[in-house]
Amino acid sequence: MPTNSLRMNLSAGIASVLVALTLVLLKTWALSTTQALSIAASLADSALDLMVSLGGMAAIFYAARPADDDHNFGHSSAEDLAALAQSLFIFVSAGVIFWAAVRRLLSGTPEQLLSEGRGMIVMAVSIVLTASLVIWQRWVAARTGNKVVRADSLHYLGDLIPNIGAIIALWASAQFGFVGVDSVVALGAAMMLAVGALRIGKGAWDALMDRGAPPEVVEGIATIAQTWPGVYGFHDLQTRTAGSKIFVNLHIELNGDQSLHAAHAIGAGLKRAIIAAYPNAEVIIHKDPVYDAD
Repeated sequence: MPTNSLRMNLSAGIASVLVALTLVLLKTWALSTTQALSIAASLADSALDLMVSLGGMAAIFYAARPADDDHNFGHSSAEDLAALAQSLFIFVSAGVIFWAAVRRLLSGTPEQLLSEGRGMIVMAVSIVLTASLVIWQRWVAARTGNKVVRADSLHYLGDLIPNIGAIIALWASAQFGFVGVDSVVALGAAMMLAVGALRIGKGAWDALMDRGAPPEVVEGIATIAQTWPGVYGFHDLQTRTAGSKIFVNLHIELNGDQSLHAAHAIGAGLKRAIIAAYPNAEVIIHKDPVYDAD
């Protein structure tokens, strides 16, 4: 993994841990002040966020380790394992939130809230911190392709709606005595989380099963190869993904009468061009004589 990508991924992981820790401390104080169940649920979610973020940090560190004798292609699949675990956790959390919201809506004895103003301040701070973290994580994930950062971003994005719902619930309780408003918002948040978890989980599962790179990436590599000077053709273009890495195997057809040095220069130049277009790619190129390709 390029040094800049590793630094960005680690910065996103560290920010995630610090934000989760801050939110746990703030919401613990808010819960003791308001006795609000919506804040209690949000506190439990933030505590789980902290554990997930710590696990994501460990996965980023492990995935960045260079290849060794036991892992010749590196350790980037750790990103997929962590993303799959996160997606499962998010899906289960969505189910718990959904069920809790339904139970609250059907409950005939709603619990009164206290000190709603203090609770709203804490939740507003939580929203600002969470939104800032999500923006940074999305920016990092867009540039590094890290599945762990992307999954963590989805999880925190899902936290925004329950936090907003908690503010609305506290406000409605303070102004009108309504205590069940957040349940409706929680239902929407749970469904959004479930859909996002399935998408992240599918991507991680596909990578663990050696699924090929996206079609647009394969087409981009093919375009580079077929237009590269000295290359008469190519075949057996194969790709697979692991974490944020793309592994590429490619056979190119060259003039068999040229020197080995010249053939190597063409292959090396093509490899550099592919990596320039896809910085997370690991490229292996095999050279065949143009009239003897097999």
